Amino acid sequence: MVTARQLSRLGTTRWVDFATRRFVRLVASLFVVITLTFAMVHLIPGNPVRAALGPTAAPSVVAERTAQLGLNHPLFQQYLDYVRGVLTFHLGTSIITDQPVSQTIATRLPATAELVGVALVLVLLLAIPIGMVVGILTDRGRHPRLLLVFTTVTSVFNTIPEFLMGVGLVYVFAVTLQWFPVAGVQGWSSVVLPAFALALGPAASLSRIVRVQMAAVLSQDYMRVAQGKRLPRHLFYLRHALPNMLVGALTVGGLLLGVLVAGAVVVENVFARLGLGTLIIQGITQQDYPVVQGVLLVLAVAVLILNLLVDVALVMLDPRSAQQSR
Repeated sequence: MVTARQLSRLGTTRWVDFATRRFVRLVASLFVVITLTFAMVHLIPGNPVRAALGPTAAPSVVAERTAQLGLNHPLFQQYLDYVRGVLTFHLGTSIITDQPVSQTIATRLPATAELVGVALVLVLLLAIPIGMVVGILTDRGRHPRLLLVFTTVTSVFNTIPEFLMGVGLVYVFAVTLQWFPVAGVQGWSSVVLPAFALALGPAASLSRIVRVQMAAVLSQDYMRVAQGKRLPRHLFYLRHALPNMLVGALTVGGLLLGVLVAGAVVVENVFARLGLGTLIIQGITQQDYPVVQGVLLVLAVAVLILNLLVDVALVMLDPRSAQQSR
């Protein structure tokens, strides 16, 4: 017979195993990301400093900036210096402005974090209730016309690119109705349109997943047993259907986090928000490769951390996934 202490030890062991596996995967992923961002500069043909300063720059100036950036060292030494800099939050120096890249990113990061955070909240607030309601109403083949309308509308929103969605929202709500500012960062109202432009596509995708998950949950035998308790309908769905449905929905939601971060680059340029998106485009235009390198590294690390948080949330909702996810 298994005692309570043995069950407690078993649960602790599963959590330790889960944390160890996730930590190893995170370290391995970080190593790959750091290596790829380092290789990005060195895969560019020619001297990146010459490309950034232009053909008219004096050779002495190019040589001086090359030495300041450490690009005249052996490749392995440059890699070790880069890794050491990443671990100490020093991401190099801009070729154009001669400012620390980490300092430049720190000034732009809050605007991007605000946009992605608000967009993520909108995705959850739109996708989960809509998907649940449609899943409940169309369960067992009911209301086929509603299902047709739902799949059509979500397919349309899912296929519209972020920049085109942003242009449409600006035309309707900023230019025509003048409810929100067209661009820039002007208080809370300036984040509404960019957040919706970023969130509507992922929300459409996630709502379809939520509907499918809700239909699958409602068809399970344990849900029929729960119906025998004769709970009010809203308590039945909130207590029994919602927690079981969220496990599958969050799994897909974790994949959408990368879509939100990548889409923020496009949306920020459409709405002229001074975030990491406009910074990376500026770096590409000016061929300021240390800036591009630093922004890509920060965005990739942010996606890894967000996915780790999603994994932790999944284990908290369903402890069995700590044992199953190997």
